[in-house]
Amino acid sequence: MTLIRFNNRNRLFPWNNGLKRFLSDESFLSDDFLDDDSLMPAMNVKEHQDDFEIEFAAPGFNKKDFEVTIEDDMLNVCAEKSREEEEKEEDYTRREFSYNSFKRSLKLPNSVNPNEDIKAVYKNGILKLKLLKKEEAKQLPKKVIEIA
Repeated sequence: MTLIRFNNRNRLFPWNNGLKRFLSDESFLSDDFLDDDSLMPAMNVKEHQDDFEIEFAAPGFNKKDFEVTIEDDMLNVCAEKSREEEEKEEDYTRREFSYNSFKRSLKLPNSVNPNEDIKAVYKNGILKLKLLKKEEAKQLPKKVIEIA
């Protein structure tokens, strides 16, 4: 028979261990509301020979909700949308509102030509930006070197 030490402290405050576990659990602080990354749209960056293509997953917005600017070699993508709805009946009033916004800033590499036109298209919840490269920065085809 094995002896197990009796711990009387947990009997006086039975919630103590549960509270410690609850507050130390990482999932407690990983709620979408508290997580800053959840407020940012997912982003893909693809590099092609002649350009960069950047995609933002931003469903629920309209193209007029976006503002895309370049300032001091920084690409800024902002979106803001608000909605307010009110319904009045004889015995109740229902009022709802929502506000969504985000801002992402990306440092442009030296290979991007900020003076060229940047093409932006918003379709099916995806904002696509196409940034052209400078002529001298375009990649040359890969050269295979034979090993002797």
